Amino acid sequence: MRLTAAALALAAGLLAAPALAQAPNRSHAVSLIGPAALPPGFAHFPYANPNAPKGGEVALGAVGTFDSFSPHIVRGTPAGATLSIYDTLTRGNADEAQTSYGHVAHTIETAADGRSVTFELRPEARFHDGTPMTAEDVAWTFQTLIAHGRPHYRQYWADVAEVQVESPHRVTFRFRHAENRELASILGQLEVLPKHWWATRDFTRPLTEPPLGSGPWRIERFEFGRTLVLARVPDYWAQNLGTAKGLHNFDRRRVEYFRDPTVAMEAFKAGQVDFRQENVALVWATGYDFPAVRRGLVKKEEFRHRLPTGMQGYVMNTRREVFKDVRVRQALALMFDFEWANANLFHGAYTRTASYFSNSTLASSGLPEGAELALLERHRARLPAAVFTTPFTLPVTDGTGNPNRDVLRQALDLLRQAGWTVRDRRLVNAAGQQLRFEILLSNPAFERISLPYVQWLARLGIEARVRTVDPAQFQRLSDTYDYDMAVEVFGQSESPGNEQRGYWTCDSAKHEGGANSAGVCDPVVDTLVETLITAPDRPTLEAATRALDRVLLHSWYVVPHWHVRTIRAAYWDRFARVDMPIRSGLVFDAWWIDPARAEATDAARRAGAN
Repeated sequence: MRLTAAALALAAGLLAAPALAQAPNRSHAVSLIGPAALPPGFAHFPYANPNAPKGGEVALGAVGTFDSFSPHIVRGTPAGATLSIYDTLTRGNADEAQTSYGHVAHTIETAADGRSVTFELRPEARFHDGTPMTAEDVAWTFQTLIAHGRPHYRQYWADVAEVQVESPHRVTFRFRHAENRELASILGQLEVLPKHWWATRDFTRPLTEPPLGSGPWRIERFEFGRTLVLARVPDYWAQNLGTAKGLHNFDRRRVEYFRDPTVAMEAFKAGQVDFRQENVALVWATGYDFPAVRRGLVKKEEFRHRLPTGMQGYVMNTRREVFKDVRVRQALALMFDFEWANANLFHGAYTRTASYFSNSTLASSGLPEGAELALLERHRARLPAAVFTTPFTLPVTDGTGNPNRDVLRQALDLLRQAGWTVRDRRLVNAAGQQLRFEILLSNPAFERISLPYVQWLARLGIEARVRTVDPAQFQRLSDTYDYDMAVEVFGQSESPGNEQRGYWTCDSAKHEGGANSAGVCDPVVDTLVETLITAPDRPTLEAATRALDRVLLHSWYVVPHWHVRTIRAAYWDRFARVDMPIRSGLVFDAWWIDPARAEATDAARRAGAN
């Protein structure tokens, strides 16, 4: 049959339509929430001053130690600031939720079927030795971290089937399926390492020489356990990109390490440290009454943020026999008197945390309904009835330090159901063994909170004790899960995803150096985590996250602590910044030294005005 010209044109159009429909999405940014706020070629982030003067040195403090420059592996105690020397494929905007902009990559190309993402690298990207950064470096970094890096890399990138170098500046990650919407975004966070530099070194061993980087900073000098100095790279390849313009303004960032928080505070008061964030409410309320503050040489400021606050708490390691029964865990959680602690230790500064996704729309509340209820119904037979019948609540006391009789009665009831009874004022099991455990701390500031908790537990006949170790030892014990109860933080974002595998799944509970500190291993949780990760849209993500939150809460893996919606910072008055509220609250990388203020402050410090 012969076709007319019109018919041929129509046929060609019909054949071309699917090809057009399958065209990949090419963009300068990747977002999980909505359209990117900043256009292609934007000049700078809104909180950065493109004309900020460069220069000067800032001294920062850190509590702990370091003996390695290998933050990507389990072995050793790495200097956290080492990550500053590496560039990433994309960079996040601190004033925008879940959006990242091309940095090393100028274009992010996502397949229409959701099965791959391609990064096109800027030809001008360079390592500090002048070597071009290529797609081969990206692929090698990914494969090396999967093979030898900390366990969270394997969990985070589990849905990546392969990485393919298509040209010197084009690299593609292919996915096992199309459901993991977050993969393109999290792959953009990859810190690109130099393959040629590591060719003569063992990646699996702690690194004791400064590594080669590509970012705005390089390691200038160091003394293990004491000092790390980062120098600004004057010919930084990305300094005029919108993702870097007006940032990284100090010539040097010197980090002084202290073994004790009290010594770190005294160093700040003495002017040996210029800037510090304050995480202890008591110190914030009472510890800054010294001459330099009264004279205005030191400023105290609270920066309001609009971020999820996650969950901090005493985590119970369910790998230990004593915490395997959920009724025991619930009883221990009921005995913490937050109202007393908030009034007597925190000056009323905190809000009790009652969700793993607190301060966000993802937090569960009340009873499950709608899509969340439908998700939970699939697992009703394997979930506690309370998930469906009882809103999760924490006891509220009168703040006197004397737990309510009803709370004591409920806790004892739960313990009796779990096989524990009180004999001679000791809570014992059928074999006569007392319920006892250790609370492991890395910060002595938590002792004043933990010791009253020990006393409250003693009223039930429980023997708990507190042990404080230095941060390096705490990290080693945490990596090997060698603790009973410890203070941990589970950070969250507006769009939770692959990191939840590392926090909660059965697989993550097995690997040394992982983030599943509670040892959670529950098939329902595993399923909900995968539902969350593969959610096709925002409503499904929210329903799955609330369902996961509710199941975790009713499993009582932690004794929930508290949160605050501000970042507290104190600093010597020698800085300037763009004066605007920021979603993240604070971006210190956007600050710069004001020469006039610095001269006046430094003169006062030399004169002993501390």
